[in-house]
Amino acid sequence: MNDSSWGTPQTGYWGPSDHGPGRGAAPAGPAYDAHYAQHTRPMPVVPVVPDVPEHGGDQDVDRGAARLSGPLFRDEPTRALPLPGEVPQNPEPMPDAPQPAPAPQKKSAGRDLGAAIGVGVGLGVVIVASLFVVKAVFVGVVAVAVVVGLWELTSRLRERKGIKAPLVPLALGGAAMVVAGYARGAEGAWVAMALTALAVLVWRMTAPPEGYLKDVTAGVFAVFYVPFLATFVAMLLTADDGPWRVLTFLLLTVVSDTGAYAVGWRFGRTKLAPRISPGKTREGLLGAVASTMVVGALCMQFLIDDGSWWQGLLLGLAVAVSATLGDLGESMIKRDLGIKDMGTLLPGHGGIMDRLDSLLPTAPVVWLLLVIFVGSG
Repeated sequence: MNDSSWGTPQTGYWGPSDHGPGRGAAPAGPAYDAHYAQHTRPMPVVPVVPDVPEHGGDQDVDRGAARLSGPLFRDEPTRALPLPGEVPQNPEPMPDAPQPAPAPQKKSAGRDLGAAIGVGVGLGVVIVASLFVVKAVFVGVVAVAVVVGLWELTSRLRERKGIKAPLVPLALGGAAMVVAGYARGAEGAWVAMALTALAVLVWRMTAPPEGYLKDVTAGVFAVFYVPFLATFVAMLLTADDGPWRVLTFLLLTVVSDTGAYAVGWRFGRTKLAPRISPGKTREGLLGAVASTMVVGALCMQFLIDDGSWWQGLLLGLAVAVSATLGDLGESMIKRDLGIKDMGTLLPGHGGIMDRLDSLLPTAPVVWLLLVIFVGSG
């Protein structure tokens, strides 16, 4: 029992005494109380009513009734004590009594895995089917994903920051950039990007000038962030083994995300970037690197013409880094906007932009390394 359950010495039931601190009399007065408290060990206060002789109502009023004091009665609520032989009902634990340890909670994945897996498999079937049947269909799938991603991004900017990036020129120019990248390569992509940015500047002139600078700045950023990076996916498709290059790009990015998630959820202890994305760990990053390097070696050896396994190791390492940076980049945007997901279109995943976050910055990295390793043909 701690010191707070002990009371302070009483100054007497009857107030000041005419006979001083003699036997049987309780001295009074602040000075003597302080002196008495220094040389006397305080006794525990027993919360029972003392047997006080009856002196009459008027006399009790004049002299003051006995009053318990001390931290126990000043700070804590009074509880009724059981009578001798009575079993207490619902006894409350004492403040110093050890409390039982909370039961360990089962670690949760934090999202609907069933819905996430189902949606992921469905998207994979659509992408692979369009990729190996008709290349133009796959280009159309990429263009649609770009338009939806731009709609999600501009909608969140408008809702959370009041930034009105013009969606119409962004959507039209973004789709045109993907088609230009597939048809004309890097030169077509650059020209389409410049024209789209110019269209954003002109389109915004039809509205009042207030906020013009921030709106067009956000619009130009959206042009680069979504459609321009997506054109590299279409440019991967132009090679003779284009479908296999795109499949390698998709596999490595998905494996990086899955490896980081699985290893981080099971073994993650050290935070990677707690201020940006508290759920990501260094152990998860190591899982992403290891898994993508293994899959990269297999893909370069068996899927890419003239590819070698050691090139796949380097490719897998680069993809793990770029995919992680892309994920952190979109997490930074979402934290600035104060949202968890960019949308709700894909159950278990969020929005389209929540799936494109690691794909977009990885596309130019894979395109460049494959051109260096095996050429653009």
